[in-house]
Amino acid sequence: MAKVIGIDLGTTNSCVAVMDGKEPKVIENSEGARTTPSMVAFTDDGERLVGQPAKRQAVTNP
Repeated sequence: MAKVIGIDLGTTNSCVAVMDGKEPKVIENSEGARTTPSMVAFTDDGERLVGQPAKRQAVTNP
């Protein structure tokens, strides 16, 4: 049987789900949330931040 994955790349949040039998199952991110903010940031030392960590520092590192 083929594997099916759905990806919602939203302008505010993104989400990924897979088909588990006949039911979709949303995959949680590393922080346990079912959606991830659609944000990417780079720190002064070149570290890449994705999702909630990028959103948290947006005010101090626009």
